[in-house]
Amino acid sequence: MAMATLLIVDDEKSTRDGLRMALEEEFDCYLASSIKEAMSILKSEPIDLLLTDLRLAGDNGMDLLDQALAVPQPPVAVMMTAYGSVDTAVEAMRRGAWNFVTKPLNLDEVELLLKRASRSRSLEKDKVRLEHEVQDLREKAGSSKHGLESLIGKSTAMQKVSELVTQVAPTRATILIEGESGTGKELVAHAIHQLSGRPAEKMLVVNCAALSPQLLESELFGHEKGAFTGASQRRIGRFEQANGGTIFLDEIGEIDQATQVKLLRVLSERTVERVGSNKPINVDVRVITATNKNLRELVSKGEFREDLFFRLNVVRILMPTLCQRAEDVVILAQAFLREFSSENHKKLKPLTDDALAKLRTYSWPGNVRELRTAIEHGVVMSNDDVIDCQHLPYFLNGSELKPTLDTAQSSPLSIQKEDSQAEQMPLTSHDEFNLQVLELQVIRRALQQTKDNRTEAARLLGISRRTLQRKLKDIESPS
Repeated sequence: MAMATLLIVDDEKSTRDGLRMALEEEFDCYLASSIKEAMSILKSEPIDLLLTDLRLAGDNGMDLLDQALAVPQPPVAVMMTAYGSVDTAVEAMRRGAWNFVTKPLNLDEVELLLKRASRSRSLEKDKVRLEHEVQDLREKAGSSKHGLESLIGKSTAMQKVSELVTQVAPTRATILIEGESGTGKELVAHAIHQLSGRPAEKMLVVNCAALSPQLLESELFGHEKGAFTGASQRRIGRFEQANGGTIFLDEIGEIDQATQVKLLRVLSERTVERVGSNKPINVDVRVITATNKNLRELVSKGEFREDLFFRLNVVRILMPTLCQRAEDVVILAQAFLREFSSENHKKLKPLTDDALAKLRTYSWPGNVRELRTAIEHGVVMSNDDVIDCQHLPYFLNGSELKPTLDTAQSSPLSIQKEDSQAEQMPLTSHDEFNLQVLELQVIRRALQQTKDNRTEAARLLGISRRTLQRKLKDIESPS
């Protein structure tokens, strides 16, 4: 096994040489007297460990620490100084140092500490290697999602979800995942697929609320050429495409009665018929569905078929809200920090205590999806060494938008009445148009404030995302 490489940085030659003599039997040592020399070595050699003095002639070891940890494969850093204090140690650790030692040095302790640091470095390399291997396996399996490692959280509620996923995944049972928007229902579906007996096969996702009934029927079951106007060629439906794998039907509570009947036949007979054909086609598909609605209530209202509900509800997984798993907020935030720091090629920065307090005390009506968005915002907006409250979104800092007609009327597009008696007059088509204009301005302002996040805009307006989409369609494309 090759020796770990160690870069020793100190402006005193006697100290550099003494450390090299003491450590060269255990480490492949490099020496530098300044930040410039150290960075030249770090950029040209694969350095595993960095042992640097805090005070360098004309330089600051903290600056070296920052630069060293920014290289593509940063070393494990240990700071040494004759001016040690608790504050200095905390600052060094906060900025990424692995550990801290004070002068005069005990060489045996330094060697032991560096050996521990080397083991940490080795474990980190193994972790990166395993992550690459897992990614390769995921790509070979045709999926960028994976198993239980994606279900982050140590709360009792999430442990129960993980245990249930582990138990039901290897079976052929149809799964119904219920929970509020943003709780991670699709992640659970992917975990079930990856832990099933068919992870190398396709998993296809269909958002049932995003398509009209006619388009959804064709999307799921396919159609023959000439089956309807515009059907210029045969289309293979999602159930056929997913044969041998898994199909995930999100927002299943939105499908119309006709599609419910056809879906029931697929589940009971394991066959599909393309639109425009009466020839049954056998399919072997694992079906997972999800909804943010209460399907039992829809059944009682006659909006959802009871027999289909029983077919879908073989195993039910209820996703907890983020409020119900509040102890997972910080764990999730740290995971999202790593994800978005890497994605945006930014240095991994810690959240301050004040920022963590904001995250812990907020109610998270948008659940995990809202937390994910908040952390991404913080990563992108912070140009400091930390992510603090001012880097987090407006809704965490007590400045939520509350659109009103007054805000809409400030727009030059709005139409204001000057006649005080106008409110007593019967509503005319012109007045109706004015109200549509006002409503559109309120919606546009909400979208502007939320950077076109329709889910967040709908929450601010006190309406569902589906209602928001319908209003935009009705207003912008009036019949």
